[in-house]
Amino acid sequence: MTTQDLFGYLIPSVVLGPLLAAAACLVVSRRPRIQNFITVVTLTGLLVVSALLVYLTDQHGMHTVQVGGWDAPVGITLVADRLSAMMLLVSSIVLLSVIIYAVGQGVRDGEGDQPVSIFLPTYLALAAGLAAAFVAGDLFNLFVGFEILLAASYVLLTLGASQERVRAGVSYTVVSMMSSMVFLLGIGLAYSATGTLNLAQLAIRMAEIPDGLKATIFAVFLVGFGIKAAVFPLSTWLPDSYPTAPAPVTAVFAGLLTKVGVYAIIRFQTLVFPGGMMDDILLVAALLTMLVGILGAIAQSDIKRILSFTLVSHIGYMIFGVALSTEAGLSAAIYYVGHHIIVQTTLFLVVGLIERQAGSSSLRRLGSLAVASPVLAVTFLVPALNLGGIPPFTGFIGKLAVIQAGADLGGALVWVLVAGSVVTSLLTLYVVVRVWSKAFWRPRADAPEGSLVLAKPLALLPSDEYVEFDEREEVGRMPLSMLGPTIGLVVVSLLMTVFAGPLLGITDRAAETLIDRQEYLVTVPADATPGRHVDSLTGVR
Repeated sequence: MTTQDLFGYLIPSVVLGPLLAAAACLVVSRRPRIQNFITVVTLTGLLVVSALLVYLTDQHGMHTVQVGGWDAPVGITLVADRLSAMMLLVSSIVLLSVIIYAVGQGVRDGEGDQPVSIFLPTYLALAAGLAAAFVAGDLFNLFVGFEILLAASYVLLTLGASQERVRAGVSYTVVSMMSSMVFLLGIGLAYSATGTLNLAQLAIRMAEIPDGLKATIFAVFLVGFGIKAAVFPLSTWLPDSYPTAPAPVTAVFAGLLTKVGVYAIIRFQTLVFPGGMMDDILLVAALLTMLVGILGAIAQSDIKRILSFTLVSHIGYMIFGVALSTEAGLSAAIYYVGHHIIVQTTLFLVVGLIERQAGSSSLRRLGSLAVASPVLAVTFLVPALNLGGIPPFTGFIGKLAVIQAGADLGGALVWVLVAGSVVTSLLTLYVVVRVWSKAFWRPRADAPEGSLVLAKPLALLPSDEYVEFDEREEVGRMPLSMLGPTIGLVVVSLLMTVFAGPLLGITDRAAETLIDRQEYLVTVPADATPGRHVDSLTGVR
């Protein structure tokens, strides 16, 4: 089998695999153990395929698949390059870890009547939507990937149908639909101006339209993607939406969903609208995102809301790197995306463990967790210091890379961003230290509402035992299958530190390809050229 043949099977499988598995899970909805098996095997396969795609794209370059053998721009074009392959790999690590955690938790968070049989099919649909967005080679299928994400995320967010979750879900869905409408408007404008939705063809034809119209189209896309990425001032929906969901759902949302918006911004900034026409606007947005987000985190007393605001804040670092429009800045942004997906997911999973151990995530009720569970304390401390940017963790490496790229470019506005990045990092460290001191070191009796929730010593349960939150006598018991994947993600973040050099080498090569654009424009067919062979089964050229 040639490399082209291998790509022809691997690239479509990242979308088809989760979709077929979701259908299979619906068929066996009354057999939860079979559902669990199908889901874990599918996501493990996705992880293996994504790792292969990272290796193949780094060694052999970008590859495309024309689905069904239909030529572009009429057919569906799927593209795998270093950026999309890395996003798939990090996403698959998170998706697999979170689903193992969710199975250990019972896929519930305190409500005994939740329709858990639809959780796993919906979760797999979410995975398919993520993959579809990352490998889409045209605007229409990028939009389809986003909409699959929206439909699946709404179901997951409102799972259990409690009043609080439905209210948060409605707010999230309304904002997401507004984002989709703006995206559709951008698609309409782009098609009317260029006559195509194929990204390669769009990149070529966009250079021929007037600058004013081009800037307008780009601005519309940035608003749509900015809402999804939670870039200030389009980020106010996030802190009220994520904390109400079950811990696994909140973790995968926090880790992945906003990064799809960041990925889209990177792709459009480098491929379709190169030249940095919106760089100053993005720099200002990055600064405000960092500062407003971290100031919001300081004002919170619940760990979930604190992490939701820090999530918004650290999106600013990614936008900062993208807005520099340099290879160094883009490489740093890509590395920081990978770091933040892993660390933010880990922290939200740790919050789920804190709720299991102590019955609450409010700092007004927590204390003495380091005594009750030293393992939990260490599991929180490592990603917390990582988020705060303490050397030698990935958070420090990523922030240093972004700041170094900004310092190399220079300019008054960029230096303001550099200063804002340092301030945000220090305030993030302050926030996580405050959580650590109050939740883990402070005596429980000193907490303002500490007597309202009882704490018991850590007990490790079999993975299939389910504990309901409202049974206070069960507080303090954490399944091994919840603790295991959380520690696994901590290990992944440490491995990203150990292998930071090779990883930054891949992100450097990815950034070089993105800035240059030529590999994309040559590899991805912009039109149906007579005489170019397309395999009738796989569609590989």
